[in-house]
Amino acid sequence: MATDTHPSKAGAGGAGHTLRRLLLDNGALSALVVLLVAMSLLSGDFLTTQNLLNVGVQAAVTAILAFGVTFVIVSAGIDLSVGSVAALSATVLAWSATSAGVPVWLAVILAVVTGIACGFVSGALVAYGKLPSFIATLAMLSVARGLSLVISQGRPIPFPDSVSVLGDTLGGWLPVPVLVMIAMGLIAALILARTYIGRSMYAIGGNEEAARLSGLRVKKQKLAIYALSGLFAAVAGIVLASRLVSAQPQAAQGYELDAIAAVVIGGASLAGGVGKASGTLIGALILAVLRNGLNLLSVSAFWQQVVIGVVIALAVLLDTLRRKAGSGAASAGGSSAAPGAPGKGRKGAMQIGIAVVCLAAVIAAVTFFKSGSSGGTTKVGMSLSTLNNPFFVQMKEGAQEEADKAGVDLTVTDAQNDASQQANQLENFTSSGVDSVIVNPVDSDAVGPGVRGANKAGIPVVAADRGVNKAETATLVASDNVAGGKLAAKTLADRLGGKGSIAVLQGTAGTSASRERGAGFAEGIKAYPGIKVVATQPADFDRTKGLDVMTNVLQSHPGITGVFAENDEMALGAVKALGSKAGKSVAVVGFDGTPDGLTAVEAGTLYASVAQQPDELGRIAVRNAVRAAEGDKLGSMVKVPVKVVTRQNVADFS
Repeated sequence: MATDTHPSKAGAGGAGHTLRRLLLDNGALSALVVLLVAMSLLSGDFLTTQNLLNVGVQAAVTAILAFGVTFVIVSAGIDLSVGSVAALSATVLAWSATSAGVPVWLAVILAVVTGIACGFVSGALVAYGKLPSFIATLAMLSVARGLSLVISQGRPIPFPDSVSVLGDTLGGWLPVPVLVMIAMGLIAALILARTYIGRSMYAIGGNEEAARLSGLRVKKQKLAIYALSGLFAAVAGIVLASRLVSAQPQAAQGYELDAIAAVVIGGASLAGGVGKASGTLIGALILAVLRNGLNLLSVSAFWQQVVIGVVIALAVLLDTLRRKAGSGAASAGGSSAAPGAPGKGRKGAMQIGIAVVCLAAVIAAVTFFKSGSSGGTTKVGMSLSTLNNPFFVQMKEGAQEEADKAGVDLTVTDAQNDASQQANQLENFTSSGVDSVIVNPVDSDAVGPGVRGANKAGIPVVAADRGVNKAETATLVASDNVAGGKLAAKTLADRLGGKGSIAVLQGTAGTSASRERGAGFAEGIKAYPGIKVVATQPADFDRTKGLDVMTNVLQSHPGITGVFAENDEMALGAVKALGSKAGKSVAVVGFDGTPDGLTAVEAGTLYASVAQQPDELGRIAVRNAVRAAEGDKLGSMVKVPVKVVTRQNVADFS
């Protein structure tokens, strides 16, 4: 029986259905478009050529890592090691070309081979060792990071100039990392769509047993898949180190999570069998646009993490709705229901509407969580190495207090101890046209390129707490970490009467604060031959790790009489491990003079702390940043007094 359909209604329904399918079939792309539009409306600095190029540069390393992870996820696996493998590959390149004297071209090959070898081992553990991919790559994460620290001795290694061009620009405007990202994306797309191993990935991810019964050599294919992931990680590590002009042993920490998020946002399924390179690129761009835009909008560093998490969830929600709509359409096609049935159309439109409205609401809410005063006449950007440490939280509070008092519009960002993220933040400040920048470097060498970019734009930079190498700063506002370490050594030695055995808890390997404080203490303690350092262990500036490390040290050295910790957080962990011994038979000296540290000094469990007065440091940094913005000539260094706090004078600091 024939059914007549009114042409106009059919055309309208077809157009509506096409638009609906376009949005549902490209959930991540829709989310990216909404983000771009929202950020453009909220910030006049966002939609500029320079800033969009910044977004591309900031997405490059994550995208390259994510392309490799796409291969693994499509085959129903997971790779948690890519961040550590990237750091190890870059470290091998830098060490080979500098310390070992290997020709640069051969060092690059060694770096790439290192990445492939790491992936090959992970693949062997999964394919032949029958380990879950989560466990195998988690083990490789630890091994690769450890080897990176062993090779570099915990210190950044300068990168060869001939390779550092990968972090530069062509013609003074086109970033090389973006070109590398595009090239690696095309290679990934070609592998997935046009090669035997690409088809094998989809087959293994769709149904591994069926793939095996079809004659596919699943184990050998898995070796190749994880080796490819390692290869892409090596390239990402080289690009990252090129941007920072140094190989950082602690670089790319947590990047594996960003890479996995980019792949999933881009439409891949963690169950395997689904995914494509273009979707992964979109996912990486979403993350980069979010971080860039939130920096430009002066969103609080703490709220940035919340907003990013919510938007990631919403982007994946769009993809979930797409999958459900697709399966529903297939079911309807097999029954009497038409694909464009009114009920289904209303439901699909409503789902899209809800997702887009939620996404827009999150971006609109950004303006509510801005830090700093919008009415300030001077705009200052402040990039802190981390806000996961009371010392830097106090520095931020002092800076904000001074900014509010002076009517300055202060934007504070958290680099989370990631030199690459800090480089991104400095680029964002430069793009937004701030009047001056305050930077507390994650690493003094790695921050150089970002500071030079600000110099080129005519923006003065004030270094806080740690200096900047190979770039011009208006001044350095800091206490002397080396002198503080010497002071700590004298204080502890005097308390012990020049005799005893002590343990040293080190901070995060590779950071300048840990190096300088440790070097000062080591030099100072040499003056007391009766004191023996029986244990030196890293605890990453973390209280919990300080507790664990001190507990372990006490098992092998129960008779220690003193402890020096390179910050108060680790010192407080050591105090907890020592229990009743703290302050009585064992003297503990910390560093920073944080509120919790001062409380412990007052209670007598912590003998002393070398106080840097971080809130005052923050205030002085803002004052000098304002002066620099006004064109005043500043001295090369502004010293903030360092003092030893004991029970006798703690009231003066509290």
